Amino acid sequence: MAFSTAHSALAALREDLAGEVFAPWDPGYDAARAVFDARADLRPAVIARCADAADVVRAVRFGRDLDLRVAVRGGGHGAAGAAAADGALLVDLSRMRRVTVDPVAGAARVEGGATTGDLDRAALPYGLATTGARARTTGVAGYVLGGGTGWLDRLFGPAVDSLLGVELVTAGAERVRASADEHPELFWALHGGGGNFGVATALTLRLHELPRFSLALLRYPPGYGAEVVRAFREVFRAAPDELGGAVLYLAAPVGGPRCAAVLTYAGGADGLRDLAGPLRALPHEAGPAGDLPYTAAQRLLDTPPGLRHHRSARCLTSLPQEAVDTFHAGGEGMPAATGSRYLLFPQGGAVAAGPHGYPVAWRDAPWTAHPCALWADPADDERAPRWVRQACAALTPWSTGAVCLNLIGDEGPERVRAGLGAGNVLRLGKVKRRYDPDNVFRCNHNIRPV
Repeated sequence: MAFSTAHSALAALREDLAGEVFAPWDPGYDAARAVFDARADLRPAVIARCADAADVVRAVRFGRDLDLRVAVRGGGHGAAGAAAADGALLVDLSRMRRVTVDPVAGAARVEGGATTGDLDRAALPYGLATTGARARTTGVAGYVLGGGTGWLDRLFGPAVDSLLGVELVTAGAERVRASADEHPELFWALHGGGGNFGVATALTLRLHELPRFSLALLRYPPGYGAEVVRAFREVFRAAPDELGGAVLYLAAPVGGPRCAAVLTYAGGADGLRDLAGPLRALPHEAGPAGDLPYTAAQRLLDTPPGLRHHRSARCLTSLPQEAVDTFHAGGEGMPAATGSRYLLFPQGGAVAAGPHGYPVAWRDAPWTAHPCALWADPADDERAPRWVRQACAALTPWSTGAVCLNLIGDEGPERVRAGLGAGNVLRLGKVKRRYDPDNVFRCNHNIRPV
């Protein structure tokens, strides 16, 4: 398109948008293009920071007129910088963070830029919650539409199981609402298909009663890692669905990685202490413990912005002793002088019992291992991701083959198929053809139209 035409279209967008528009030469552009992964030095052609859904329609229409790819930023947590792209239109929803709770209906309407923390704080006064991400800064829309595993998924199911409706701006700049009764095939596809079908300007989520919540954090001396993992496995051998958590290795400035266990419980601290018996029997020091608001637990794994980031995951068929030892070895091999962590969390419960018709292929796995490298020094740009790849590769003998797409970056189309389920890909491609035939929304775990 001619420069003069593009210039005129940009001027019109600035005039029409209630929000803000940033071009590469504008003050504030560099701050506006930053995402969670500091390695992602991406330069969108234009950033439209939208104030409302009408702004999103205007922005998408602008992008189509100039034949631009469209990237979408909700919380900006997408692995590998998926919330931006070079030369694309970036639709930034960070101003759209309103959460409206209807305690009578047990539901919340969550705008597309809201974070997990925004949703949790809004629901807390009513004693309500839904499965949220394990970090409060994660965007709700991307997390839910990608499946959504969190501390409460054994009780309430993956976040997507609580999805009641999605308000969407399609690639044709049309506003639609998808639900069980409206655009039902699109609604099905949004249960795991992510941002492939449009810009989610708002989600309606079912909320669940959560009158009490407690948490225990136990830290262990060096050398106890394998015993901790075995004890954690024992805790969850017959655990109630109310119990969640993770065993994790944390990088330490000195003395090598440290092993810790987190237990979360939809109930009181006394019940949690009883359930934690095998973990409490090992030498440990106790961190935060006891009854506390669910919102406080969501702060536990927060990470500061500005770090470099690489993560992946393996869903496991089982956790025999050899797998325990392999996970332990991966934790011990964590790169020093970083903020890295290596989680192993249980599934089962409502994750496994929930609806199996959605494109969420990983829900039958009883365990998921999740290495996450976090570092500040560019000198570690090869070492830290290599550790993630090696940790995952070592667990391949116990892999189900599926993967939670929320937990990985760009690992190629076969991993996307593994996350969605090979049997769902053709059906998803047909939905994509209807709502985004030109694959405008492809800055994601992409589904190609068929």
